[in-house]
Amino acid sequence: MTKPRVKICCISSIAEALIAVNYGASAIGLVGKMPSGPGVIDDQLIYEIAKMVPPPISTFLLTSETNVENIITHYKKVYTSTIQIVDELTDRQYQRLREELPAVKLVQVIHVLDDNSVKSAIEISAFVDAILVDSGNPNLSVKELGGTGRIHNWDLSKLIRETIKIPLFLAGGLNMNNVRQAIEYVQPFGIDLCSSVRTNGQLDEKKLEEFFRAID
Repeated sequence: MTKPRVKICCISSIAEALIAVNYGASAIGLVGKMPSGPGVIDDQLIYEIAKMVPPPISTFLLTSETNVENIITHYKKVYTSTIQIVDELTDRQYQRLREELPAVKLVQVIHVLDDNSVKSAIEISAFVDAILVDSGNPNLSVKELGGTGRIHNWDLSKLIRETIKIPLFLAGGLNMNNVRQAIEYVQPFGIDLCSSVRTNGQLDEKKLEEFFRAID
């Protein structure tokens, strides 16, 4: 089993960021304003956390903005190394983002619902640096854009991974009990987790230790 990169999402403080890095996270997720879900922090705190994380560690801004101008405005408040777009980008204007923010990595979230999700992932993979498959549902009246703690259909995620030519991150309901099965089956470049390594909303070092031991 190839050991994947690990992204710890929903980081809420500098202390949590340091804990995640210390246990082996390759990336941390910093959640901006969202219609629902856990881990939202204000942009000033995102900026402060991103500024102090050592350079080998990627910092992901999770933005629910859907047009290029608002994404750029959001990014310029925080200056992370990566933008994780959790909703559908208006008119798929990825090239404009590239031109405005050439040094920033772009990761598009695909909420895996059906075969149309696979089609979208394959099409969008031509424009971004990585695809992150998750278990939200942007079609609900209050959009679910991540942090659901649910597993989705790994058959579809595996098909996406086999078809695209860029890295794939797997998210959605991963924990120490199912992560090895997920890695062996989907074979993602990276895995992304939030709730399974927390207790009462706080990053839990014991759960982190157990999780990283499960993937060693």
